[in-house]
Amino acid sequence: MTTADTSVRVAWSADADAIATLQATAWRERYADLLPPELIAQIVPELFAAKWTASLERPGDARNRVLVALEHSTVRGFAVTGPSADDDADPVADGEVSELTVSREHRRAGHGSRLLQAAADTLRADRFTRATMWLDARDDALRQFVQSTGWAPDGAHREVDPVGDGSVRLKQVRLHTTLGGDDG
Repeated sequence: MTTADTSVRVAWSADADAIATLQATAWRERYADLLPPELIAQIVPELFAAKWTASLERPGDARNRVLVALEHSTVRGFAVTGPSADDDADPVADGEVSELTVSREHRRAGHGSRLLQAAADTLRADRFTRATMWLDARDDALRQFVQSTGWAPDGAHREVDPVGDGSVRLKQVRLHTTLGGDDG
């Protein structure tokens, strides 16, 4: 029996195009029923690639990390971690998983579990003691998956404006987990 060559590692700037492609595809799928078709058509990898390259080469904070899930040497998913940007967060204690994306064709293959575990380990190594994650309130499958790993709703919710003109409101819920552990 052969096993897949799968792993998670910190992203390199050479991964920027693959991450941008995954993000564009995921966003087109995620927002297809929310955004007008003309906006969906504008969600292309080129929209994100330069920003990914810049953030991978020069992160704004030493604790900002991008992790990639690999199958052989192909990026199948990514996660972004760093200090929480929430107004009610403790900037020293509270970290955040600001993005968790796995390509639709490669879900249910363990990539999401590996990414989420690596994200928690990374946040813990950066000395955060609590982690949060905002999820689309409509995405029951992702919320159930994250909750099955020990995360729980903390009662916070918000609406974001993905278009920027008030025409679309995206409801999100926040999940959290304690990053226990004693590194010595």
